[in-house]
Amino acid sequence: MPKPCRLRKPLVWIAAAMMLASGCAGAAEPVEIHSGEVSLRGWLYRPAGNGPFPAIVALHTCDGLGEAPLGARYREWGERLQAAGFAVLFPDSFGSRGLTSQCRVRQRAVRASRTRIKDAIAARHWLQEQPWVMADRVSLIGWSHGATSALWTVRRNAAASRDKTPDFRSAVALYPNCQRAGNLAWSTRIPTLILIGRADDWAPAAQCEQMIAGARGRSAGALIVVYPGAYHDFDVADVALHERSGIANTPNPAGRVHSGTDAAARADAFKRVPEWFAR
Repeated sequence: MPKPCRLRKPLVWIAAAMMLASGCAGAAEPVEIHSGEVSLRGWLYRPAGNGPFPAIVALHTCDGLGEAPLGARYREWGERLQAAGFAVLFPDSFGSRGLTSQCRVRQRAVRASRTRIKDAIAARHWLQEQPWVMADRVSLIGWSHGATSALWTVRRNAAASRDKTPDFRSAVALYPNCQRAGNLAWSTRIPTLILIGRADDWAPAAQCEQMIAGARGRSAGALIVVYPGAYHDFDVADVALHERSGIANTPNPAGRVHSGTDAAARADAFKRVPEWFAR
């Protein structure tokens, strides 16, 4: 079996496409997606063969997609989900608009509850237009700011629910901020899974638990898994627990939060997510 190809240096999109064409397992292919008047760059992991395949739209954190072409978190998730038989599309909501990390920006131009919903829907439409995609089996996953965006995208009365194309099949949100959605009586129209750490001081688990409890009885199936002792970014490989400062919109007024790998939570997430999408 060929080894996964890693793009470790800043390479142009054509180089990435050449790697995919040469048969490198795990290589990401550059694509272009139109979201309103914006042309979004995106990176696609596609299983070998003609398909059709189930697919996933994947939304990045407030840090963006990371070093070119993709940060280690997204490369690993893309390769793992690709190996499980899914096509995975990462739209670049920030870089495509000339933005870098937005984690320290309080009033963001690209909002989770507006702009990124449109980007998620545009990415779904792009996938549904491909002959190798199962149009009725496109799901959604997000991390942190992208996870919050996913919750807004799948809520009842969102724009996607009025779309004439098949809706997202299911969704996964890893450590979203649930405060505002919970305050606005969030509920979901599709099966939604939230994975979050009990020790998360950036996106408190209790707010998501309250949101899920409040939606009970008026929502499609929603499940939350809370990992004891896990912090934000628990799924990223080999990152020691550390403090980040100056982060906007956090429970701590000083903007100090903690982030780092949790081996048990990470292992469970990598097992649970593809099982959720395969249902």
